[in-house]
Amino acid sequence: MIQLLGDSARGADFALVRLTVDGDRIVAADAPGLDRPLVGLTLLEAAAVGGKTLAVDALANAIGPAFSAPRSPGRVAVAMSGGVDSAVALVRSLPDAIGVTLRLWLDPDGPDAERACCSPEAVIAARETCHALGVPHVTLDLREDFRRAVVDPFVRGYERGETPNPCMRCNGAFRFGRLLAFPRHAGADVLATGHYARIVEHRGQRLLARAADPDKDQSYMLARLDPAKLERIVFPLGEQTKAETRAEAERAGLTVARRKESQEACFLAGDDYRAFLERHGLEAREGAIVDEEGRELGRHAGHWRFTPGQRRGLGVSSAQPLYALRSDMRTNTVVVGPRLSLARTSVEATGRLYVPVERAEVKLRYRSEAVSAFEPEPRRALPRCT
Repeated sequence: MIQLLGDSARGADFALVRLTVDGDRIVAADAPGLDRPLVGLTLLEAAAVGGKTLAVDALANAIGPAFSAPRSPGRVAVAMSGGVDSAVALVRSLPDAIGVTLRLWLDPDGPDAERACCSPEAVIAARETCHALGVPHVTLDLREDFRRAVVDPFVRGYERGETPNPCMRCNGAFRFGRLLAFPRHAGADVLATGHYARIVEHRGQRLLARAADPDKDQSYMLARLDPAKLERIVFPLGEQTKAETRAEAERAGLTVARRKESQEACFLAGDDYRAFLERHGLEAREGAIVDEEGRELGRHAGHWRFTPGQRRGLGVSSAQPLYALRSDMRTNTVVVGPRLSLARTSVEATGRLYVPVERAEVKLRYRSEAVSAFEPEPRRALPRCT
């Protein structure tokens, strides 16, 4: 027999839920504000109970850490973000589906937390979508884990003069690492998500592939996924466009059919990344802005405020447009120059290829065009002179 406790607050409003669970059944419950009594229900059944928003949120917080359910062949765990894509993935996974949402850390001082995919509002929207369809929903509180695994490396990367991509670290590693553990606890066979990507067979191996909609393809963000995990994942939206997804959501009567998408890194909570970095430990220390010959052109308030290719906000005047070329954390210096100095005819990258390739295409950014790439020949050691 175990005791479960969950609470939730918004402003002056507060809700508290206490549960006593024996085996897989709730035998006692103090849970005002819910649509039905919980005594006699399993945790899976309780996860589908609605009611007042704060009461249901408190119930979810009580259930999440201890949730488990017996295996049901054909059951699908669906990663719910609160948006239209995951909602349609849920509809595709009926009738035996269970929703799961990760509650991730976001900056409490950000100006617009409501649009973030991990905001409290997004968690509630995900849960309400599930409950409207009679589907259980579980919330996993991973705020501190997310902060250590994704947010802290983001801050340290900028401190070193890098331009990290937190969405790849989150989607390709952290998020799926946690989500793929959930189906086993939920008695499900696979995990479905609303990502726009496909899984294909290539030379006898499952591999991640680009989505049919080039404007929404998210395989770039998922490139770090180990192919060994793909047998437990499905992408129901990989063969369709975003417009088709919204139309399907409207036909299904989903309230999130026209919900706006989150922008930028979710944990910024709508803030500029520079303001976020300064709040989280990067020092606003004055340094020099120099040209490629080392001549000082101006001053700045921290090398981490600038990214390669940046044109606006340099704070220097010149007869020709100048761009940030690079920054040096050791000297707190930012080097600027003409656009031509940014040009490259080749880029070397390191990574992991899961199958041998003869021809490949790569992207430098999410929205950039794919370009041809090749794997260089291994370097041979020079012979020793004797």
